[in-house]
Amino acid sequence: MRYLDEYRDRDLAHRMINQIKKIATRPWAIMEICGGQTHSFMRYGLDELLPSQIDLVHGPGCPVCVTPLELIDKALTIALQPKVIFTSFGDMLRVPGSQDDLFSIRAKGGKVRVVYSPLDAVKIAKENPDHQVVFFAIGFETTAPVNATSVIQAKALNLKNYSILVSQVCVPPAMHAILSSPANRVQAFLAAGHVCSVMGYWQYHPIAEKYHVPIVVTGFEPVDLLNGVRMAVEQLEKNQAMVQNAYPRVVSEQGNKPAQKIIDQVFMPVDRNWRGIGTIPLSGLGLRPEYSEFDAELRFNVSHIQTKESEVCIAGDILQGIKKPSNCPAFGTACTPEHPLGAPMVSSEGTCSAFYRFRRG
Repeated sequence: MRYLDEYRDRDLAHRMINQIKKIATRPWAIMEICGGQTHSFMRYGLDELLPSQIDLVHGPGCPVCVTPLELIDKALTIALQPKVIFTSFGDMLRVPGSQDDLFSIRAKGGKVRVVYSPLDAVKIAKENPDHQVVFFAIGFETTAPVNATSVIQAKALNLKNYSILVSQVCVPPAMHAILSSPANRVQAFLAAGHVCSVMGYWQYHPIAEKYHVPIVVTGFEPVDLLNGVRMAVEQLEKNQAMVQNAYPRVVSEQGNKPAQKIIDQVFMPVDRNWRGIGTIPLSGLGLRPEYSEFDAELRFNVSHIQTKESEVCIAGDILQGIKKPSNCPAFGTACTPEHPLGAPMVSSEGTCSAFYRFRRG
């Protein structure tokens, strides 16, 4: 398959690692934004092959992980309603709320279905006019176009029984929040290639300039990631702070303009609460007033629900790169994939699940 074997080339990867070892003369903390990148680093053992000067800091790039506890509880409340079919991607079903998760709701008789696209949920709504169908619309900018498309399609079909519970979040505001924190130790970023394939990377130039941090757009294969680390270290060693694209086969600076247009048609910037982190101004997307009829929070009157985060789970510190899962006293004992205390342990892109799967020893 093109763009697969060559980006998993063992010899090329080792040559890149040797290049990084020659370049790095000082300790550097580099954050990969995306949880998929975290899993790739650990799955292929790249984090252990890099020189000791490079400290990989794992960021808040898992949309499941940053979905706030209160929104999970809103989802559970809606899913328990009679005549409701609650649809979601599979990795949300095990994320714990205050008391239950969506799997438990399904076991209690709730109509909870796994779908692979919000357009599947629209189809379910069309086929079940006597039920309210809700889609859990989570994700970074990558999922926003198709989630927006589902609303546009439902409006065109005049479906009165379709709505979305929105938890769309955006990467640049989160980077601002991390870099402006007094506890910040991130010196460079590896930006997520799939997000940039939609949004481009023009928004990152002001961040690099304001905080004097290199930002390198990377993919997810071993050679992609190591090339991104190499480019970031080169900048750090030269005291540079630029945005570079190490993923040009997929990403352009301006991104996918038609997709951006669809996002802007349906969504608008809103303040968003991030699990374990708190509210980041204008870090999310919410439905525009003209599409408010498709807002599940309004339709089911659950906007008032508020919850308190676990005092044991340190997911917030992990998502900000302040601590690692190994610093958590509950990791691997009270908190496991079978009995998670927080979303980073159960999500397929969660940092805790990556540590549990690849680094428990």
